[in-house]
Amino acid sequence: MAAKKYRVGVASMVHDHVWGELDIWTKRKDCELVAAGDVNEELRERISSRYGVPRVYPSWEEMIDKEELDIVQAASENNVCADIVERCAAKGVHVISEKPMAANVEQANRMVAAAQKAGIKLMINWPTAWSPAIQEMERRILAGEIGPLTYFKQRSAHNGPKEIGCTTYFWQWLYDEEKNGAGALMDYCCYSADMCARYMGLPTEVTGFRGVFVKDYPVPDDNAIILMKYPHAFGVAEACWTQKVHYATHNPVAYGVDGSLAVGGDKLYLQQAGKEQQVITPRPLESPKRNGPEYLIHCIENNEPIEGFCSMEVSRDAQEILSAGKKAADTGVTVRFPRNG
Repeated sequence: MAAKKYRVGVASMVHDHVWGELDIWTKRKDCELVAAGDVNEELRERISSRYGVPRVYPSWEEMIDKEELDIVQAASENNVCADIVERCAAKGVHVISEKPMAANVEQANRMVAAAQKAGIKLMINWPTAWSPAIQEMERRILAGEIGPLTYFKQRSAHNGPKEIGCTTYFWQWLYDEEKNGAGALMDYCCYSADMCARYMGLPTEVTGFRGVFVKDYPVPDDNAIILMKYPHAFGVAEACWTQKVHYATHNPVAYGVDGSLAVGGDKLYLQQAGKEQQVITPRPLESPKRNGPEYLIHCIENNEPIEGFCSMEVSRDAQEILSAGKKAADTGVTVRFPRNG
C-alpha cells in the first residue's frame, strides 16, 4: 500500500477532549497536522506552540475553505458540529467529531445526510469506545453470553466541568443550553444513550427528568435521568455534575435473560445462571480499535463502514434518545416513538 500521508486539520478547539486526540494524531507517521482554525487566539497559539501546526486561522470555516485536507478533527460546541460536517462534506473531507454528535436530533440528521450524500466517513469519537472493559463487555453482550438484554444502565458523573478543571473555553458552552443542547443531560446521559442505541436501537418510549440540585450559578441542569423502554428491556441514562466521590457501584451494568455483566474498575464481572461469578481481566486494546484516529484511518483505507458506538447511525439514534429525554423532562410527557416495520 502506498505510504499516504493524511493531511489533518482541526476545526475548533473548544472541546477539551481535543488535546488528548492531538497527542494521538501527532504520533501517527501516516498523518500530518497541517492547519487549525478557532476564534480564540489563545487556543491558536497553544496548538501552534505545542504541536507545531504550521497554519492557523481565526475561524474553522476559513481553514476548511483554504486548505486541502483529507481529515478534519472537529472539537466544537455541540450545536456547531453539523455546520462543520456539512462544510467538510462539500469538499469530500472525512470528519471525526467529539462526543456527543450534536445539540439535537435535527442537527444529527443533517450530519448523517451530508456524510451520506458526499460519501465521506463520519465518526463520533466516544471515549468509552476505547476502554478495554467496555470493549470486553460489548463483545460478550453481542455474543449472547447473558442472553437478550432486559436492562442496561450507565451513570456518568463528576463534580461539574468548572469544578474538575475544564478550561473556560469548554465549560462556558457546556453551561449554555443552546450550544450544548442541555446541561449534564446532554453532556453525560449521552454515554448510556449511545450504548443503549448500540445494543438495542431506538426505544419505543422515552421519559426524562432534569434539575438544578446543587449548583449556585446558572446551569441548564446539573442532574438528569433518561429512561428508555424497549419491547423487552429498560435502558437507564444517569448524568450528574455534582458527584464529589467515586462511583459507589459497578458501572455500567447490563442484565440479560441469562445473566449479568458489570464493569468495576478495570475488571468485568460476569454472572451466568447456575454458575459461579467470573471476574474477568479484559484483554488489551487491539488494532485497529485502540483509539479514534486509528479506527477512522483503518475504515478509510479499507473502505469499511464505521461500526459500533462511534458510527454515525448509532450516534444519531443516541441523539434522538437525548432529544426525547430532554423534551419529556421539560414537558412532563413521555415521548412515544413510532414503531418501525
